[in-house]
Amino acid sequence: MSEPKAEAKRILETKDNLANVLPTAPEQQKPVSSAQALKERLDWGEPAFTIADARDRDSFNTERILGAVPIDSEETLGRLMNSLSTRRELYIYGDNDEQAQSAVEQFVSAGFENVSRLQGGLAGWKAISGPTEGRVA
Repeated sequence: MSEPKAEAKRILETKDNLANVLPTAPEQQKPVSSAQALKERLDWGEPAFTIADARDRDSFNTERILGAVPIDSEETLGRLMNSLSTRRELYIYGDNDEQAQSAVEQFVSAGFENVSRLQGGLAGWKAISGPTEGRVA
């Protein structure tokens, strides 16, 4: 068999052996999510979730995950709860995992079905070069 025919045959055989290759969607939401899992969802272009920052307002204004909304008081927490469907996917982070978990529990108690604590908070997000905004971003 001549070289071009052999090459063509190898290409066709390889092509026939490939499954229907489609991009794989990132991992879906879990009760505790890594910064990498959230970033993959954002990179994938999934807009159907909310990122909430449970830290104090000064910390939020200084630097936050791009697109995050504040839940630094009962007022802002209640406003967010009232504006979202209980089926909306939420990712919550704080200064530490305990602060974030407290906010998660408030949303779950209010009937929200898809709430996840972002493990490592803003520091974990920045460690994977996740985009931030605010005064220092």
